[in-house]
Amino acid sequence: MWNISALSFPVSISILLALEFAFTSRTLEAKLVEVQQLSEKTISQEVEKQQILQSHNETLERQVIERTTEVVAQKEELQSTLEHLKATQSQLIQKEKMASLGELTAGIAHEIQNPLNFVNNFSEVSSELVEELKQEAIADHKEEVLTIAADLKQNLARIHQHGQRADGIVKNMLQHSRASSGEKQLTDINTLADEYMRLSYYGFRALEKEFTCTLSTSFDPKLKKVEVVPQDIGRVLLNLFNNAFYAVQQKQKLVHAGANGEERAYMPKVSVSSRKSQSQVEIQVRDNGVGMPESVKHKIFQPFFTTKPAGQGTGLGLSLSYDIITKGHGGEMQVESREGEYSEFSIRLPYTTTFNKQPIVL
Repeated sequence: MWNISALSFPVSISILLALEFAFTSRTLEAKLVEVQQLSEKTISQEVEKQQILQSHNETLERQVIERTTEVVAQKEELQSTLEHLKATQSQLIQKEKMASLGELTAGIAHEIQNPLNFVNNFSEVSSELVEELKQEAIADHKEEVLTIAADLKQNLARIHQHGQRADGIVKNMLQHSRASSGEKQLTDINTLADEYMRLSYYGFRALEKEFTCTLSTSFDPKLKKVEVVPQDIGRVLLNLFNNAFYAVQQKQKLVHAGANGEERAYMPKVSVSSRKSQSQVEIQVRDNGVGMPESVKHKIFQPFFTTKPAGQGTGLGLSLSYDIITKGHGGEMQVESREGEYSEFSIRLPYTTTFNKQPIVL
């Protein structure tokens, strides 16, 4: 019995160990099956993910190709539109220049007619003096011959003077009509402003026969010639004068429409002045016309902005003028105005002259 009892303990331990081993084996087998299932599931998910990614990539590639095609088409369309806009802008700028040239025609005709009248009159008088000279020479009246000869010389000097005046007007017209070379020249600003003021006025009067306006000038007599592109500055001045005459004419119409007798009290006036201000030359064009409100004043230098009725303005005049002064000459252009009272445009240009071909700031 003792032997049986001594053997029962190891046998029991062995049985327990066997049972535990069997349980552990079954657990491991179950875990192994679970791991295999998870592995198969993970592989399946990975395959599915790869398929989804491939599908998304194909979709993205297709969208990129489609979008690229659209962008290329839009770029070509924008390029075509830009070229069309540039061509249109060039045409409008040329139209603006030709319009200003057309406005000059009547003024130029008036200005040329004056010296031509003097030339014709002095020529006729000189012809008569020549006949008198012949008669006095035949009569051997030496003193009368010398007197007539002096009168002839004086008449010829006047003919030459007025001929030069007509020649200068024609040259200015040709200079205004041709494209700007961009080359600066020493220019008498006072003479340039005075000529364009009168040309603009007579051109405006050719269109509005009953229009009259007081012209006022106040030029600095000590102002030296300034380095500018004369045809460009001429275009700027012409535009400012044309706008000034238009403004005073509009106010004249408004006052007249009031029918209260005020039209007699209102006298249209356009003035131009020049002066040296430190290292700049300043030109001011002022009118006592309709003026402009604040809402308009900050827009007037924008391209295509105009307050004139449709068909009477391109909206490029002041924009081009502003570019000529600021970009072309490194100057400034400003406006002061009060609605119903006045407008005043100020141009400031670098006051430079040329000595030994080197620009010097005075």
